[in-house]
Amino acid sequence: MRFLTLILAAYGTSAGAYAQAGSPVPECRHSQTQFELLVHASYAETAPLFGPQGERAWAGKHWNPEFIYPAVEKDIEGAVFTIQHGELKATWVNTLFDLDGRHFQYVYFLPDLMVTVIDVRFKPLTADSTAVSVVYTRTAITPEGNPHVDAMSEGDRMAGADWQKAIDAYLAGRKAGTVP
Repeated sequence: MRFLTLILAAYGTSAGAYAQAGSPVPECRHSQTQFELLVHASYAETAPLFGPQGERAWAGKHWNPEFIYPAVEKDIEGAVFTIQHGELKATWVNTLFDLDGRHFQYVYFLPDLMVTVIDVRFKPLTADSTAVSVVYTRTAITPEGNPHVDAMSEGDRMAGADWQKAIDAYLAGRKAGTVP
């Protein structure tokens, strides 16, 4: 509830405003999904693939971050960028980009609908393989966001297989010299 109150406050609304108006605080969905990947590359090669700029190599045409900060596109902690999600534009913040700690985290907002936290952790297994754990936590910030949380969480459940296939294809193409 504290997280929801903070988010509502950020949008100029408070849980108390709902109660003061005589209405109960709306029920907003919260969902967490997780998947694992095995990247057939060293950690040094794998980690850049999970930064906003590095993800362009394998994520497809829909992944086209427009950087606000830094002015020169670079995968760093504190980077702020936008991504088009269909008709909606999400604002993303790279809240943690710890290469030494093998941990990245992103938060993105769909205005008046939903907040998403994406937590990415890496575990080098061998010189040429890295386990990657991805956790999506989605919270609707208004009741209108509930269908978005439901639909995107369902997509998250399928994302692991899609990401694995795309990353494998990218790495195979790179080894074959067909990908820059």
